[in-house]
Formats: sequence, structure tokens, C-alpha cells
Amino acid sequence: MATIHPTAIVDAKAQLDADVEVGPYAIVGPDVKIGAGTVVQAHAYISGHTTLGKRCEIFPFACVGMKTQDLKYQAGDITYVEVGDQTVLREFSTVHLGTKPGEVTRIGSRCLIMAYCHVAHGCSVGNDVIMSNAATLAGEVVVEDFAIVGGMSGVHQFCRIGTHAMVGGAAKIRQDCPPYMVTESVGPDTRVLGPNIVGLQRRGFSEEVRSALKEAYKLIYREGLNRSQALERIKYEIAEIPEVKNLVDFYTNSKRGVH
Repeated sequence: MATIHPTAIVDAKAQLDADVEVGPYAIVGPDVKIGAGTVVQAHAYISGHTTLGKRCEIFPFACVGMKTQDLKYQAGDITYVEVGDQTVLREFSTVHLGTKPGEVTRIGSRCLIMAYCHVAHGCSVGNDVIMSNAATLAGEVVVEDFAIVGGMSGVHQFCRIGTHAMVGGAAKIRQDCPPYMVTESVGPDTRVLGPNIVGLQRRGFSEEVRSALKEAYKLIYREGLNRSQALERIKYEIAEIPEVKNLVDFYTNSKRGVH
């Protein structure tokens, strides 16, 4: 049986694994499912149709599964939050339910969502993502695996942040951020500054891959070519490397345009 502090309020219909811990004054709603080894600390609030994976940590005053702030939500519609295994939600972070019937707000496994971060309705956050303090995702944002979103940055609705991308602190993200690259706000503008070399090294990417991504960056941003010309030259001039193909596909398939 789960370990529940006497002051916690856990609805009798909630489904908690026997290895779950719920701290003082925490609240767990009736439609919540919590996996083995997860710890819900004091004053955390988990509601809605929310599923937490195994060995997660929910820190004090985090709010998970709250009603979406999207005014298009219709009372009575059932929407969801799903959080993978070993993900950490720090103090005062907020994760909201989807808007449309059946919509899921999803956070993957092994993510670190730091204090005061916000994940809005319908977002899809991949695995191994880090969101630094007070980073904010508006609705329907996609953050791919291993991306890092800097503190106090704001991401516009429907934007996409590519895998292994780095978004600088206090960035204003209005378009997509390409994978493997660093995107920062410089004055009034938001720019792609180059490959995320340090992050790629830490993740074990080879020198060949890093060099190819650097050459691709130069063609896209430094040669005075339009986007179509740059992508065409990348296809013919740079070795067929999966990461480069992924980068080209990201630009090609972008719906909001890429910074």
C-alpha cells in the first residue's frame, strides 16, 4: 500500500502503486494514476486525468493536470496529462491538461522541469529534455529529445524545438528552433548562432558529425543563399549523415518557419 502522510488528501479512486510516497498536505485527484517509486512531496497538487510514470519526483507546490487556460475548452470534455518515467517537476512548475476532447499534454521520461516552468495544453515534450527555471511553453509546442530550454525563455504557440537544440536564456521564440543548434535572443532579434558544439560533444557525437553540421550551418546562414538554395547545396555537398538529413527535413517540414 502506498505511503500517504496523514495530512495528504488522496481520492479513494486514485490509482497509486504500492511503492508511491505522498507527502504532507499534497492533494491527488480521483482520475490520477501514479507509477511505482514516484514521490509526491508536500503541498504538490495533482488532478485531472493525469498519469505519472515510475520513479518521478514531484516537488512542493507543483501543479500537474490542472484545467487548460485555453478559452476554447468546453466544460465536461475529457483531456489528459501524461508524464514518463524518472521525470522531475520542481517547485511551482505547472503542467496543464489538453484543450480538445482526448488531447494529451505529454512530457517524456528523464526530463528535468525546473522551478516555475510552464507546460501548456497539448504540448509534447520529448525524453531527456531540460527546461530551466521559469521557461514557458505556450500551447501545442513540440520539444524534441535532449533539447535544453533556457531559463525565462518564452516559446510561442505551435513552435517546435529540435532534438539536441539549445535555447538561450530569456529567448523570445516565435518560430522553430533547428535541431543541434543554439538559438538565442540578441537584442530585439532571435538568431541561430551555430551548432550546439558543447552539447553535441557531451552526447558523444563524432567529430565528423559536428563538422558536417557546422558546414550545413554556414550554408544556411553565412553564404547569402536563400533557404531553398542552401538546403539544395547541403544535399549535394555534405556527406549523407543522418543528423544532417534530419536538419534538412526539419527546415523543409517547418510550418512556422525557422529562426
